[in-house]
Amino acid sequence: MSEATVDQATVDQATVDQATTGEASADASAYTRSLVGYAYRAEDYYEVGREKIREYARAVQDYGAVHWREADAAEYGYGAVVAPPTFLSIPAMLANRRLFERVITGYDVYVQTDQVFEFHRPVVSGDRLVSDVEVSAVRTIAGKDLITVTNTFTDQFDEVVHVMHTTAVGVTGEDIDSGIAGAIERVIMHGVGAPSAAPGLSEAELLDAAVAPHRDHRFSEVSRTRVPHTAVRFDDVAVGDELPSRTARITRGDLVNYAGVSGDANPIHWHDGVATLAGLPDVIAHGMLTMGLGAGFVTGWLGDPGALIRYAVRLSNYTIVDARSAGVVEFTGRIKSLDPRTRTAVVVVVAKSAGRKIFGLATAEVRLA
Repeated sequence: MSEATVDQATVDQATVDQATTGEASADASAYTRSLVGYAYRAEDYYEVGREKIREYARAVQDYGAVHWREADAAEYGYGAVVAPPTFLSIPAMLANRRLFERVITGYDVYVQTDQVFEFHRPVVSGDRLVSDVEVSAVRTIAGKDLITVTNTFTDQFDEVVHVMHTTAVGVTGEDIDSGIAGAIERVIMHGVGAPSAAPGLSEAELLDAAVAPHRDHRFSEVSRTRVPHTAVRFDDVAVGDELPSRTARITRGDLVNYAGVSGDANPIHWHDGVATLAGLPDVIAHGMLTMGLGAGFVTGWLGDPGALIRYAVRLSNYTIVDARSAGVVEFTGRIKSLDPRTRTAVVVVVAKSAGRKIFGLATAEVRLA
């Protein structure tokens, strides 16, 4: 067994308890808490493709020229087209499948609540990225388990380019309609449930394969040292300044497209019946889709996506997308603080749909020319 940060005896005991007591909720919580520190490296690298970048940019309605044309990207100092800020949610989902399908057990559904993106270098077409996956925290609030998973992406030069922290609530069958599993099985696209990693290994063997998370990564300095090519200059802004507002429209077609591009095929985002069984008033937009729209709102103001160095969103509500009309999300923002030493600004982003705040709290830290 390799050096692991998981207390294996605790994990084994929690697994035995889960199998013998029949109290799934309590055992799932104890077992999941024992996994804090569990880490592994994705089996293969993810190669970022130009057409995939364009597909994703279209899916999040980000028409910044650097995401589409090499010539425009070159004008900003990039060697290839640049991925939108939330693009790495795609390889993160692929890397995390082993964790949520084979290791964390006892929950029927996961509901995303918080997301933090830390940008150390803009991701461009041709990058080969490997993700280290770690269960970095588990908290229980009001009887619900909040699980935080950290993805650390390193490039082909072994430099960290991006760190992503995802927090989701684990929901048990006690909280959802008993028929939802069968409904999902009938409509989900083929291949989604197929094991993505080490299909011949048991859960215990996967736990034995845990590795100590890397603590000595070399972080790229590009995002914090390159001269940003922003349309907005630091000397021309002040605390309290508002960003030009943006209104995004989302149709059912947009949801189906995003599901296909991102790999998030959860039918609550496109199937009325499953959404109803999940206790939702109607089909809702992906949380990551609204975050992608919000990131594009900020980088559209900046003009240079590489000037974004941190983006954090807490989801507080959802965007309903009726079959007969588009869902509408209105984005506004204002400058919360400025740092003359680093020429950085913190922007508060507000997203509303049908009068409801979609983002409970969202901030973007940016560098300005």
